[in-house]
Amino acid sequence: MSRLSSHLSDLSLSAQRFRHLLKACIAGRDVAAGRALHGLYVKSAVPPSTYFANHLVLLYSKCGQLSLARRSFDEIAQPNVFSYNALLAAYARDYPADVSRCLFLQIPDPDLVSYNTLLSAYAAEGRASEALQLFSNMRRLGSDMDGFTLSSVISSLTVGVDQLHSLAIFSGLDSYVSVNNALISAYSKGGNLDEAKRVFEEMGFSRDGVSWNCMIVAYGQHREGPRALKLFQEMVRRGFEVDMFTLASVLTAFTSVKDLLGGEQFHAQLIKSAFERNSHVGSGLIDLYSKCGRILDARKVFEEVDEPDLVLWNTMISGYSLNDEFSEEGLYCLREMQRAGFRPDDCSFVCAISACSNLSSPSQGKQMHALAIKSEFPNNQVSVNNALIAMYSKCGNFKDAHRLFKRMQECNTVSFNSMIAGYAQHGLGNEALVLFKEMIDSNYDPTSITFISVLSACAHTGRVEEGRDYFNSMNQKYGIEPGEEHYSCMIDLLARAGKFEEAEELTRTMPFDPGSIGWAALLGACRTHGNADLGAKAAEKLLQLEPSNAAAYVMLSNMYASTGRWDEVATVRKLMKDRGVRKKPGCSWIEVEKRIHVFVADDVSHPRIKEIYEFLEEMSRKMKQAGYVPDVRWALARDNVIEGKTRLGHHSEKLAVAFGLISTGEGVPILVVKNLRICGDCHNAIKFISAIVGREITIRDGHRFHCFREGSCSCGDYW
Repeated sequence: MSRLSSHLSDLSLSAQRFRHLLKACIAGRDVAAGRALHGLYVKSAVPPSTYFANHLVLLYSKCGQLSLARRSFDEIAQPNVFSYNALLAAYARDYPADVSRCLFLQIPDPDLVSYNTLLSAYAAEGRASEALQLFSNMRRLGSDMDGFTLSSVISSLTVGVDQLHSLAIFSGLDSYVSVNNALISAYSKGGNLDEAKRVFEEMGFSRDGVSWNCMIVAYGQHREGPRALKLFQEMVRRGFEVDMFTLASVLTAFTSVKDLLGGEQFHAQLIKSAFERNSHVGSGLIDLYSKCGRILDARKVFEEVDEPDLVLWNTMISGYSLNDEFSEEGLYCLREMQRAGFRPDDCSFVCAISACSNLSSPSQGKQMHALAIKSEFPNNQVSVNNALIAMYSKCGNFKDAHRLFKRMQECNTVSFNSMIAGYAQHGLGNEALVLFKEMIDSNYDPTSITFISVLSACAHTGRVEEGRDYFNSMNQKYGIEPGEEHYSCMIDLLARAGKFEEAEELTRTMPFDPGSIGWAALLGACRTHGNADLGAKAAEKLLQLEPSNAAAYVMLSNMYASTGRWDEVATVRKLMKDRGVRKKPGCSWIEVEKRIHVFVADDVSHPRIKEIYEFLEEMSRKMKQAGYVPDVRWALARDNVIEGKTRLGHHSEKLAVAFGLISTGEGVPILVVKNLRICGDCHNAIKFISAIVGREITIRDGHRFHCFREGSCSCGDYW
């Protein structure tokens, strides 16, 4: 029992004494004493007043007792603007901005505090247009503004920041530290790092710890890890107190550029200060190690944190989901979290659903969907639905993805992005572009991610001219500067269409080096079209960037083999051996009756392998009668054609398809996942198989989906 509570029963309340005790309860956030005081107030002779009632609302709202705050508010005979503001602040903290806005509209004469509270709620949700509209109404009605007003509006923006910056200077509010801190963050989020840096430098001695943190985060957002670390070191030298948020910001900077070495060195400093055992800092370390592929180190950090919170658990689940081979551990981690007494939130489900996507496990994905429905997330249901759309799409169940999208009462840009990406991955280029038009017509602003999916849809369906138009519209129409991935999509688009001169010209004229994604796209297209000379150039560039990338060696070797250049094949293979590079083994898997079955080429380990080979032998006879001819170029058996054909018949995707067909009922569609790109001969063979057995067979390889039905593939053989 608090000290206040222990003496309340002995008190004979006067108005002055009640005022003093009530303020003490508010200052100490002592809800127990406050409720006792409230009871005495009702029974005592203290005359009722709006002043006392307002402070009871304030007490309950500050103590997180929203229902009591609302009840106290409703009992006020004549609420004034203070009454509304006290309740408005509580709603703004616990509810979406639209709920706050409904209460705001009930205020007879809103004051500056009222406007600032709603502006802050809009800023917290990143709702720039609503924040600007409310701010314009304030100005039109002649309401005053202060530093809090401007900092809230600025915090919601990524464009048009310079105009509010000018207003801050004109009105003298640029002297507020909070306004300058908001400007640093807004300029950074809008892509203007130089202006963010200028604001930071001009603050001089007025900078506080938040200012330094904002600038460190800005460097992290712009992949400037070393500059973020240098600024952190200067911050320490100048005597600013370093807290967990500062340290997490530095870790974010290292993570943004995947600077594992720098992150490890910084981790060593954290160990000396014992900060690495803090949950917030631990989350930053887990994120760093996970995104750098060091998931075991991430787990070690997790286990060393003193008091794991929900955010830490979510970061660990997310880390597992980022590393495909550990996705199943992500689901185990979710169950472990529940056993530890934590209730999953929307972020937990988004991460766990992503893990189901990586596993291509429809059964586990549906279980997660059911659990999410039972959990109910009224504020962030849209984020969970977006993850489910991506999951169903990646599990080959695009009909359920489409059905969920159509049923969503609320959607956002991410929802459209997920659907457009799903259409593109499934070879439905026309549907992807139709949905993009619907997105624009519905006043959703496209993002850089949107255009990656749109350009990918064009690339996978040979829409060269449309792809050019969309690429040019990015900057001209939507103000989005094309990045490395957009240029890579254009290289892919041109090269797939056989326009190698244009593709090569683009690699020379684009504003930065194509990077590994661009060169890999060009190399893949050269492999498809048999352009060995340009493919060799692309492979050389790719290997300069990623000398341990086995895929580049394999594609180049396959390209030489397909044209009979066996000496070059030997040279590439020797180079791999000398550099210690090993080819990632190809494997395929299929889920049957909630169990995952994994196959590798020439597999003999599966308990039903004899039946599988017998089925494939039968299929081989029927396929040959239908006109199938094995493409031995994909076998890489130089001297023994018979051996090459045998190898082709035992590729992992064929084994998985065969098992799926003999293990499921007639007419049931099957989904097979392969970790690498599907073999060209397997692609051709499965077309024949789909026609012979009358089944829909979907293969999800490392690049896209191939849906085989009645002897044809959804990719139109354009892959």
